[in-house]
Amino acid sequence: MQKEPMTKFGFDKIAKELEQLKTVERNKIAEEIAEARSHGDLSENAEYDAAKEKQSHLEKRIAQLSDMLSRAQVIDPSTLKHERVCFGSTVKVCSSKDGKELCYTIVGAIESDPAKGLISFNSPLSKALLGKEEGDTLTIELPGGADEFEIVEVYYEEISF
Repeated sequence: MQKEPMTKFGFDKIAKELEQLKTVERNKIAEEIAEARSHGDLSENAEYDAAKEKQSHLEKRIAQLSDMLSRAQVIDPSTLKHERVCFGSTVKVCSSKDGKELCYTIVGAIESDPAKGLISFNSPLSKALLGKEEGDTLTIELPGGADEFEIVEVYYEEISF
């Protein structure tokens, strides 16, 4: 079993979702199934079929989240030096094309959310950034073509959404 690096924030978020599914959602679906059963003949009971399918999806998600947590290697980025880009670093870069500044935080694959600036340490962008420091420049191949970026700042910022 391969361990997956993850921040404490990501671990807690997944653990909270798992707890919600196990304690609240499971009970709701069990009630839906019981209600549908009370309507009689199960062979022609669409409510029962829908509730059982919903239960199947829920159990798959619970298994998925449990697997994620069992493989998690929680890393506390606040204990790391962020002189160079590393796991948990927040990196501010500036595009040489348009001068636009972008900000990314490098996290585990499971907790990545590019729309929120959380990028997986496995992504091509992270791989290009890792080990770099303020003032370094790098060329990154983007969908619209290559662009050169300068690293403006590397720091640690606690994730919270």
